[in-house]
Parts: sequence; structure tokens; C-alpha cells
Amino acid sequence: MIWIFIPLAAYLVGAVPFGRIIARAAAQIDIRERGSGNIGATNVAREVGMKWGLLTLVLDGIKGAVPVVGVAAFQGEVTGLAEAAGLAAIVGHQFSVFLGLRGGKGVATALGFFAALEPLVTVGALVVFLVAVGVTDYVSSGSMAAAGSVPVFLCLCGGSYERIAVAAAVAALIVLAHRENIGRLIRGEERKWRRGKINPRVAPGDAPAPRRNRNGS
Repeated sequence: MIWIFIPLAAYLVGAVPFGRIIARAAAQIDIRERGSGNIGATNVAREVGMKWGLLTLVLDGIKGAVPVVGVAAFQGEVTGLAEAAGLAAIVGHQFSVFLGLRGGKGVATALGFFAALEPLVTVGALVVFLVAVGVTDYVSSGSMAAAGSVPVFLCLCGGSYERIAVAAAVAALIVLAHRENIGRLIRGEERKWRRGKINPRVAPGDAPAPRRNRNGS
């Protein structure tokens, strides 16, 4: 029963859409109808304010860390149950039962998950993220690069096959959630992180209008 109850509880924790709740409370807006339509920290920071984006990042990260910490506390050690619960939390964030099985891209929740499970590997992934964003100025490319680097770092550090498989599954989920971003990157339409910079391939006034109810990160 514990293998059913804990992942289910982790899914429900992960499904809480903090970005939408914060945007509604702070600015009385539905964040899914603003900017990229993303319920994650990046869109909240752009559309509502940096402090609210950081709060969203922290709370979404906690959703991923709680299952690992909880399993460690009740089981005495981090076992395969922690990986299953963390993966369930990320799935909950991406396919929230509270948003009609829509949600975010899972990056912050994965960050909290791996920070609790593999802190040194997480530091390496954060470095990859910062370098990728610094070079490209795209948060989406940094997020995908960081997610893909986790199973690689685990392989290099001698991680268990089970943990590597979970990390690979998380990376695949995050890349899949970024499929629209990938399309915009290919077309040169992806929005850069620094607000003042405009992609030279998209003329001012020609940027695509935001779509309603688009899945978030």
C-alpha cells in the first residue's frame, strides 16, 4: 500500500499550481492568459514581478523536495520509493488534476527533487543551466540542457541504474513539456530572458501573440 499511497500523495502535492495561485493573489490575473501562458516561475517573474517569480520557484521546488525528505524521514533512508515519489510530484506539476491535467514544465519541481536526492549533481546541473542561459539568453534552452545533464552526471558519478533511469525519465518529460519552446527556437520566435533584447529574426510588432490557456513550466 505504501507504494501506492506515497506516490499518490506526492502527485497531489506536485499538482498544486502555486504560480497560478500567486499571480491571482498578487495581481488578480490568470497567469495562463498572460505572457507565455506558463504557470512557472519565469512567466510569473515577467508578468507579476521578480519577487513573486522567486516565491513561485521556491514553492515549486519544495513540491519536489518534500517526497524525498518525507520518505527519508519515515523509511530511515532514501530508497527507490523516494525516486518514485519525486517523479510523481513532477508528473503532478505537469499534469495537474486541479488544472484539467494541464500544468507547468516541471523544471523547478525537478530542481527541488534532485537537490534533496543528489545535491552535488544538482549543483552541476545548475552550472549547466547558467552557462546555457548566459550563452543563449533563453531560459528554455538552459532548462532542457540542465535536465539532460542530470543523468549524465549521475553516470559519471556512479549513480545507481534506478536513479539514472528516473533522471532520464524526468529529462524526457521536461523536454517533451518544452516542445512548443523548441518550435519557437527553431523559428527564431522564442522570447529571450532579458526583456530589452529582441530576437533579430522577429521584427518588432511581428512577435506571436500570446495564446490562451497554453501549458506552463
